[in-house]
Amino acid sequence: MSAQPPVRKPRVDAERNRLKLLATAKAVFASKGMDVGLEEIAREAGFGIGTLYRHFSTREALIVQVYRNEADQLAAAAERLAIEQPPVAALRAWMLLFVEYFATKQIIAGALATMVSGRELYATSGGQITKSMTLLTDRAVARGEIRLTVEPLDLLRAVAGVANGGAGSDWEAHARAMVDILIAGLRVPGGDVPTSG
Repeated sequence: MSAQPPVRKPRVDAERNRLKLLATAKAVFASKGMDVGLEEIAREAGFGIGTLYRHFSTREALIVQVYRNEADQLAAAAERLAIEQPPVAALRAWMLLFVEYFATKQIIAGALATMVSGRELYATSGGQITKSMTLLTDRAVARGEIRLTVEPLDLLRAVAGVANGGAGSDWEAHARAMVDILIAGLRVPGGDVPTSG
C-alpha cells in the first residue's frame, strides 16, 4: 500500500491568499511607509513569510503587484460601473476610486521609480486607466448627460490633482467635494448632479 500524495488546496485558496497579501501590503505601506519589512506584512496578513515568498519572490515583485492590482481593480470597476449605474453616477463613483488609486500610487511611487519595471508599469497602467475614463465619459456624452470639452486624460489629471491635495484626516471628504465640483462642471445645463449626500 503506497502513501497517497498530499492533496493540494484548490487554486481558489491560493488566489485568495495572494489577494489578502496584496491588500495587507497596500494598507501596511500606507500606514507605516515603504521601508516596512516583508515579515511584518506576512504577519499582518495572518501568514508566514514562506507564504508571502511563494506568491512574491522579491520585495520588488510585491510592490509591482500591489500597484498592478490597484490598476486592474480600477479598470474592472469602470466596466462594472458602466453596466450597473447610470452614466454620470458611474463616472463619479469611478473618479472617487481613482482618487484612492492615485493615493496608493503616491505611496509607492518612490519605490517604483527605482525599479526598471516601474516605468513600463506606469506606461501600461496609464493606458489602461485612460481607457477606463474614456469608456465612462463617452457613455455619459452619448447619453447627453455631460459635455466633454477636454480630453479624458486632462480630466484624469484634474482628478489626480484632487488626490494629490490631501494628507489630513478629512482629505477623503475634500476629495469627494472636489469630484462633485468636477462633475458639476461637466454636466449639461439643467441636469441633476449626483453627490455624496
